[in-house]
Amino acid sequence: QVVAVYGTLSDLLSVASNKLGIKATSVYNGKGGLIDDIALIRDDDVLFVCEGEPFIDPQTDGRPQEELTGSHTDWLTLNVGGRYFTTTRSTLVNKEPDSMLAHMFKDKDAWGNKQDHRGAFLIDRSPEYFEPILNYLRHGQLIVNDGINLLGVLEEARFFGIDSLIEHLEIAIKNSQPAEDHSPISRKEFVRFLLATPTKSELRCQGLNFSGADLSRLDLRYINFKMANLSRCNLAHANLCCANLERADLSGSVLDCANLQGVKMLCSNAEGASLKGCNFEDPSGLKANLEGANLKGVDMEGSQMTGINLRVATLKNAKLKNCNLRGATLAGTDLENCDLSGCDLQEANLRGSNVKGAIFEEMLTPLHMSQSVR
Repeated sequence: QVVAVYGTLSDLLSVASNKLGIKATSVYNGKGGLIDDIALIRDDDVLFVCEGEPFIDPQTDGRPQEELTGSHTDWLTLNVGGRYFTTTRSTLVNKEPDSMLAHMFKDKDAWGNKQDHRGAFLIDRSPEYFEPILNYLRHGQLIVNDGINLLGVLEEARFFGIDSLIEHLEIAIKNSQPAEDHSPISRKEFVRFLLATPTKSELRCQGLNFSGADLSRLDLRYINFKMANLSRCNLAHANLCCANLERADLSGSVLDCANLQGVKMLCSNAEGASLKGCNFEDPSGLKANLEGANLKGVDMEGSQMTGINLRVATLKNAKLKNCNLRGATLAGTDLENCDLSGCDLQEANLRGSNVKGAIFEEMLTPLHMSQSVR
């Protein structure tokens, strides 16, 4: 019969009783679920009413629902790694019908599941990680107690083939990861690292962020700062002898009076930095290497740079007043608008350098044009 559903559940039972000529006491949906609230009924639902007998689907030739393949609702107990879980067969089957659990319990004894002395089905897996999976199959929500490793639950979900849960777990694991910390390292932190490192061990600070840190007057000899962020740092009076600053960012930093003997600063960026009174000159003959460095606008007044390698470096608008550049390699260097007054350029290699607008007044050694400057 096709009837209009309105009012309360009692009103519906009354209408059904009159239409069908029975004393209707219960209403079921098409899957045999007992309806106890009229709000659960939707348009075009097929409903079954009875006078109190158990639900029997007409399409099953009168066989009880529990006997149908894939529709078991009988209770069972699982022994998972020594811990017991009581659930229903439909819980294990209905939500993920293609999972391993569904195939294990869809048909009775289809997998030949072994049982312990209490009749519980034995599953050799972790009970700690199985519990969230069973609860997910019960109510469709991922709930994991504190202290449970989500990676373990994910592996169990993959093992049992709970595909819809795998995606939830992968998102949860990603969201639980701490955000990458790109905050600069403070002086206090760095000093602690220095004290904890044996003097004969190499301290690798490659790629680390020291931006704005006060590292003045520290002993930083031989430390690997390759590609590190040292912008706006205070490195005044620091000992950077033989340190590796290759491709490091030193823009805007203060290195006044720093010891830079034998320092390696290939392709580093020191634009706008202050290097007044620095010592690049190593008595043992080890030469500082600043080849290809960006030194635009730096202030290197009064620095000792005997034998320094500044080949193809950019020194545009730099202040090099009263510097000792004796024997320096300046081949291909951009010295445009540099202040080189008072510099010692004896035996310096200026081949192919750009000295447009550079100031050479009061040089200690005359500049010979045979050095092929442009």
